[in-house]
Amino acid sequence: MEIYQANWDMLSVVTDITQNTIDDRYPRYYPAGAVEFFKQCHKEQHIKKDLEDGDVFLLSVDGNPIATVTVKENHILRLFVLTKFQHRGYGRQLLDFAENRIAQNHAECVVDASFPAKRMYLNRGYVEKAYHTLRTDNGDYLCYDVMVKELSNR
Repeated sequence: MEIYQANWDMLSVVTDITQNTIDDRYPRYYPAGAVEFFKQCHKEQHIKKDLEDGDVFLLSVDGNPIATVTVKENHILRLFVLTKFQHRGYGRQLLDFAENRIAQNHAECVVDASFPAKRMYLNRGYVEKAYHTLRTDNGDYLCYDVMVKELSNR
C-alpha cells in the first residue's frame, strides 16, 4: 500500500474512483436527484483545480490506485474508496494520512460527511457541528453533516 500526491496525468483515475464510488454507494442512501447533484459537485473540472493546487492524493495497492482524498487547508474533501476495496482498512489509512497532514498546520479537521461516511467519522472522534440540506433541481434533497475533530493532541 502506498499513498502519494496525484499529478495532472492522474485526473481520469481520480475522477473514475470518485464517480464510480458515488454510482455504487450513494443510490443506497440518497434519491436519484441528490446522487446526480453529488456527482456534478465532484466532476472532472472540480478535481482539476485541486490537482493544480497539489491537494489530491491516491492510495494504491500493488500499483493500482483504489482510493483518493483531497486535503485543502484543514478540510478533508472527496475521500473515496472503490466499493470492492471497502471494509479493508484503506479508508482508515487514507483518513490517518489526511489528519496527519492537516495536524502539521491546524488544530482541527473539518469534513462534510455524507450518509455513507458519517459512521466512520463518528467512530474516529468527529463531532457533528451542522446539518445541511440542499434541494436539487428535480426537488430531491442532498443531506450532509459538517463534522469537526480536534487534532491538538497529535
